[in-house]
Amino acid sequence: MNLLRSVATVGGYTSISRVLGFVRDVLIAATLGAGWVADCFFVAFKIPNFFRRLFAEGAFNAAFVPTFSDLLTTQGRAEAGRFAEQVLAVLLAVLIVLVGVLQIFMPWAMMGLAPGFVATPEKYDLAVVLTRITIPYLMFISLVSLMGGILNSLGRFAAVAATPILLNLSLIAAILWLSHFTVTPAHALAWGVSTAGVLQFLWLAVECRRAGISLRLPRPRLSPKVKSMLRLMAPAAIGAGVVQINLLIDVVIGSLLTTGSLSYLFYADRLNQLPIGVVGVAVGTALLPLLSRQVAAGEAGAALNSQNRAIEFTLLLTVPAAAALMIIPEPLIQVLFERGAFGPGETRATALALTAYASGLPAYVMIKVLGPGFYARMDTRTPVKFAMISVAVNIILNLVLMGPLQHVGLALATSIASWLNMTLLAVTLSRRGVLKSDIRLRRRLPRTIGASVLMAGGLWVAVPALEPLFAAGGAQRVGAVILLIAGGLMGFGLFARLSGAIDARDFRALLRPGGARTGGDARDDG
Repeated sequence: MNLLRSVATVGGYTSISRVLGFVRDVLIAATLGAGWVADCFFVAFKIPNFFRRLFAEGAFNAAFVPTFSDLLTTQGRAEAGRFAEQVLAVLLAVLIVLVGVLQIFMPWAMMGLAPGFVATPEKYDLAVVLTRITIPYLMFISLVSLMGGILNSLGRFAAVAATPILLNLSLIAAILWLSHFTVTPAHALAWGVSTAGVLQFLWLAVECRRAGISLRLPRPRLSPKVKSMLRLMAPAAIGAGVVQINLLIDVVIGSLLTTGSLSYLFYADRLNQLPIGVVGVAVGTALLPLLSRQVAAGEAGAALNSQNRAIEFTLLLTVPAAAALMIIPEPLIQVLFERGAFGPGETRATALALTAYASGLPAYVMIKVLGPGFYARMDTRTPVKFAMISVAVNIILNLVLMGPLQHVGLALATSIASWLNMTLLAVTLSRRGVLKSDIRLRRRLPRTIGASVLMAGGLWVAVPALEPLFAAGGAQRVGAVILLIAGGLMGFGLFARLSGAIDARDFRALLRPGGARTGGDARDDG
């Protein structure tokens, strides 16, 4: 498997999804703004997404993909398929119970998830109603994660990477069409979320059949392999989902702050999630099945090389992205969201939150890249220990910073906690001898940082120079942001190429169908 090609496939579809996601968010911002109705929808949207990222994408993939890949490598597709069917039966039974319990007890659950809403009955009631509408999404998207794990293990990344596109299209349709027939636009969006889950499930069911995997539904049974996977999954629920836990804590505490705080955090996180999704999810998705196969085959050297190339590629993209988001947050938010119910005050508040989130961007993504180093070796317990430390630090920092910094303090606390978690993961892998930076990584990382600093300096000088265009608004403001983005990309590309942070051979490996199995080797002639 060519790691860079796999990352490019996932990242390409994710980029399309993120573009549609921004269209979606622009429509939501113009329609709902950052008021109490928007806060209610974002809580209703975050809760099933939290469970999805924590259990379905995070814990489930961390436990299922290595086990499925091991069976695929050692015992063949038929045995791996039987294991997947056993998991499907157990997973579906658990999901039906979980969704049912959440539907029944949502009024009480909301008191814990958004305690600040309780003092305002209409806000609390709307949040409960909207969350009950969105909760079924959890069941369908969890089944999607199972099928996605199967397809990723088979090296079929494209179909899985395209599934988020359906969510964004569904929500866009909800705003533009369904909102005319519902009590509020927030109701339409909630129904759009659940509809997207059904569409994504049907999409991957068809793709699995095309891949030769037709999953039957046997009687739920805790076979030895399923029990083993569940034992791996329990700690991974925290280890792989630590960022989501931190974000959920932000929601709980953010509900205690002034109206609009949750909305500011949501819009800022959406921008911050662009590089996380395109880079972090793409690299993590492609790396886990590759590492799992290499570890199962005893290819320690290849596994180490894969991990190094993943780190190199990740930092090459996330360090300059973080620098740019910290330098030009307000112009970006002005162009994307400032219209309709979203005014200049909302822009400034969201820009401050984005700066705080962006300071932790490389750490967020590195957690996704380092995690497979543990999961591929069937170790889900170590990440959970570090996750618990990170969550504890996040809670303490939230409580300390929410007073002086308000919602910005919550975003900053999440970033600091993520850096701590990333450091603990990296140090532990290094001590175990399965993570050791090679000469290529040691040479290129300082050059990447240097090129990013130079790019950031250029943006810092350019923003005041373009102020007349920003003040003019409209097309001139959009043009100014395009100039900033294009200039930043070209500037970083030039500095990185001249310094040797990137090499033309990397792109040749990306384009070569039978090229380097990990997107290049450890050597660096520059």
